[in-house]
Amino acid sequence: MDLLVWTVLPYVLSVVAAFAVGALVILALGHDPVRALESVLTTSFSTKFGIVETLHKWVPTVLCALAFTIPLATGKFNIGAEGQLLVGATAGVAVGIVWSDLPMVALLPAVLVAGVLAGVLWAGVAAFLLVRFGVNEILSTVLLNFVSFQIVDYVASHVWPDRGAGHPATIRVGDGALLPHFGAAPSVHLGVLITLVLCVVVAVAVRSTSMGFEMRAVGANLRASRVHGIRTSRMAGAGLVIGGGIAGLAGAIEVAGVHGKMLEGMSSNFLILGIIVGLLARGNNFAVLFVAFGISVLEVGASSMQRTAQVPAEVVLIIEALILIFVLLSDVLRARLRSSR
Repeated sequence: MDLLVWTVLPYVLSVVAAFAVGALVILALGHDPVRALESVLTTSFSTKFGIVETLHKWVPTVLCALAFTIPLATGKFNIGAEGQLLVGATAGVAVGIVWSDLPMVALLPAVLVAGVLAGVLWAGVAAFLLVRFGVNEILSTVLLNFVSFQIVDYVASHVWPDRGAGHPATIRVGDGALLPHFGAAPSVHLGVLITLVLCVVVAVAVRSTSMGFEMRAVGANLRASRVHGIRTSRMAGAGLVIGGGIAGLAGAIEVAGVHGKMLEGMSSNFLILGIIVGLLARGNNFAVLFVAFGISVLEVGASSMQRTAQVPAEVVLIIEALILIFVLLSDVLRARLRSSR
């Protein structure tokens, strides 16, 4: 019981404190904080459209968080989930356009697999540089993000451009490349179920398999892992590659489930959200499911807040950052309380 209280209480207090500070920020900007925060917290649950939009926001948020937490288990930081998502989307849309005449049974799996493989390849560059030359993975993954932005721009503007879109975007993929939707409109796409299953599989695999144990051992104690014969650099590289594949899948699902094409801006802060979720979940892959849902509620509410209360949507990002800061501060406070006993 005490463990549960000490686990949940810091989150509750951090959320309350973050919203209190956020209300002061909104008040300082000259807006009504009660109306703004009410809009943030209720939009996702007030209509079916809000629920569906929240679930569709939840999918890439969870997958990008996993792309961060899996390498984190080995002590490495994947800051390239955004780039891996974009190359996954690029590969998915390429398959969906080139083989648009194929039936769904062949084309849809090909789109999703192409996204995963592209993410694996993109993260594999950083993994190779890390394992072979010891290049810092934070630096390489960040730089690869910038390369991916150029790839998206080139593909959307020169390879398969949609001239009538009004902004850089590709033409639509074939109908067979689109994920099935469930329920009456607005409906939920199959990517939600895929993400849920994948998250559970990852959580169990990291906890129960020998590879998962070795990855966690490397992150917990690098020297001890080497003494016991674990190939630490390979485990670190494997974590990056697996994370990259999952981020690539997020890109393919965005193409197949939401947009039906690739467009600039589809990454939509998922890198930052993935890192925030991963840190708030303290690297726990199962907890990512729930933390990501809370963050998705805030993100969907942000646009509604901007419409109804004229408060900039970026205020929600401030609140999310404050929640993370307060949670981290609670760790420091708890450590000091224990040491003083």
